[in-house]
Amino acid sequence: MATRRGFLRFSSLRGKALAVREITRLQVQQRNKERANLYLDGAYAFSVTMLEAARLKVGQRLSDTEVAQLRQNADADKAYERALRFLTYRPRSEAEVVKYLASKGVTPAIQQEILDRLRRLSLVDDVAFARFWVESREQGRPSGRLALRSELRLKGVSDSITERALEAVNQEEGAYCAAQKQARRYPDLNDREAQQKLGAFLMRRGFPYSVAKATVKRLVEEWAAEGHLKEESEEMNDDG
Repeated sequence: MATRRGFLRFSSLRGKALAVREITRLQVQQRNKERANLYLDGAYAFSVTMLEAARLKVGQRLSDTEVAQLRQNADADKAYERALRFLTYRPRSEAEVVKYLASKGVTPAIQQEILDRLRRLSLVDDVAFARFWVESREQGRPSGRLALRSELRLKGVSDSITERALEAVNQEEGAYCAAQKQARRYPDLNDREAQQKLGAFLMRRGFPYSVAKATVKRLVEEWAAEGHLKEESEEMNDDG
């Protein structure tokens, strides 16, 4: 018997019959017209793609090996469809895809097969993913390199790819944008309170102390010039 991924060529071994199961029904699924339910010996066995179903027919007899190959193909196809749905929400790192498939009980061999297919179609690419992650953070939730590095590490992105993506990060502008948004929560605070709260906020976002201090100083001076502060501007001290 010779097999190839995506379909089967059925044969006998030196004239000996290998078929032990009979296809008794092939039924297109109601909810998914791209798959068909396969019945063997009068009982539901598993579903297959329509391409696979087109190569089968009612009355055809299959060996246990052929049934196992069909089932493996079916499991791989279903796992691939799951991976595609997983990728529709946002780009994913390779490690995220593998972790997701593992959580669904997909075997390591099929995980690797799916990952290879996704790579060939450029549906997973850690370089592009790291760039996407950094850019999306800059646009929606500005963060410092320290925080971004930690986030990408948790996503399973390699250190070398992460560092390349972080080269484009402008921490000064990112910190300023982040602080401007946060400042809306307490526009009437005096200088020292604003410095302490904004400085702590920026450092939690992964910006270094020097950048946080300079950013707070810049904002406090702007607020003072606009008459939003109650007291004279004061720089964040080394303890704050």
